[in-house]
Amino acid sequence: MQMFQQILFIILVVFSIWLFAKNIKKIRRNILLGHDEDYSDNPSRRWKNVLLLAFGQKKMFRNPLVAVIHFFIYAGFIIINIEVLEIVLDGGLGSHRLFSNAFGGFYTFLIDAFEILAVLVLAACIIFLARRNILKLKRFRSRDLDGWPRSDANYILITEILLMTFFLTMNTTDRALQLRGYENYHDVGNFLVSGFLSSPLTFPKGALWTASTSTLQGIERTCWWLHITGIFAFLNYLPYSKHLHILLAFPNAYYTRLEPEGKMKNMPAVQNEVLYAMQPETVPAEVTPPSKFGAKDVFDLSWRNLLDAYSCTECGRCTAACPANITGKLLSPRKIMMDTRDRMEEVGRNIDKNGEFKEDGKNLFSYITVEELRACTSCQACIEECPVSISPLEIILELRRSLIMEDSNAPQEWNAMFSNVENNFAPWKFSPDERDRWASEMDN
Repeated sequence: MQMFQQILFIILVVFSIWLFAKNIKKIRRNILLGHDEDYSDNPSRRWKNVLLLAFGQKKMFRNPLVAVIHFFIYAGFIIINIEVLEIVLDGGLGSHRLFSNAFGGFYTFLIDAFEILAVLVLAACIIFLARRNILKLKRFRSRDLDGWPRSDANYILITEILLMTFFLTMNTTDRALQLRGYENYHDVGNFLVSGFLSSPLTFPKGALWTASTSTLQGIERTCWWLHITGIFAFLNYLPYSKHLHILLAFPNAYYTRLEPEGKMKNMPAVQNEVLYAMQPETVPAEVTPPSKFGAKDVFDLSWRNLLDAYSCTECGRCTAACPANITGKLLSPRKIMMDTRDRMEEVGRNIDKNGEFKEDGKNLFSYITVEELRACTSCQACIEECPVSISPLEIILELRRSLIMEDSNAPQEWNAMFSNVENNFAPWKFSPDERDRWASEMDN
């Protein structure tokens, strides 16, 4: 029976890791659909961003209470899962609490820390469920989240609650079996939370203390299997969930733009066209015009824009800070990122089905409307509020470039301004020769 369980466990581990690697490979393929950009500059500053934004969650602490609660979940996810290593080795080797002898008293300290974090994670998840489903904060009521996105967030929180419950129940019954001196359950010390729950002082006449040894072992083994299976299931759920940001927040923070806020990326080809128009003598003998301006589809965005889309946790802080959205405009920066990710996933499925991308008659404008794009004021509030500095603005600007420069699709007011810039070298309808007239009039 023990050998069968070990074989079954090894199959579970190998299959879970293989499936996760397969899905991550697809996500990497989808991200690299974007064109290349170099972000190898200033590595020290980039690592500082990783430490402050991803590990330290610097921007989250603008709201200290929410940041601390979120940090409980974050730290719990990172630290508690260290115990997965012991569980994996126990499952493969057929041992029980493999590290307890080697670590001695430090082992008890570690389990105590894990259990305290588990309780904090439980409390934090319950609070966040209440914020989403009972208090219904405004940014969680948005239509952006209708359907799967809203359910996804709840599934993750419920899964975290179940995993922590299995972990604490496993330890509690394990400690009860230790106190009874049951076979293979040797005494490794009194754990802080599970030791309290398994104490006869806590349950003097309760089911836990009066339960038979076989029942306790059955509960312990069931929770052990549910806990580790749940972790591997959660691992393979991540590629389908917004909670992929748990992994991608770190590279996304590293590859974030370092240019000053407000600086837009100009197109050298456009700058050259203006230069050639104003100074024809500078036109080279052979000029290759650009193939396209801006972006119509995910292929026209950079790989970092697509990494942004996968890193978005749909928290809505960007949309809550967007002045266009606040004043009732259709624009939602969160939706821009979700739509980009949805289109990327659709292109990926197309490639999986056909071996290469087959034209499907769709592009990003099938998801994002012109009205949304025109509502953006380029104020950068969305970037400033994002916990990992995701930039919906870059995608918006590239799509607007395509609308205007490829499709000549601009409001009449914009066209008037463009005409003035072209003819008068300024947004106003004044001849350049008359531009300084106001100064001469002051002398009079």
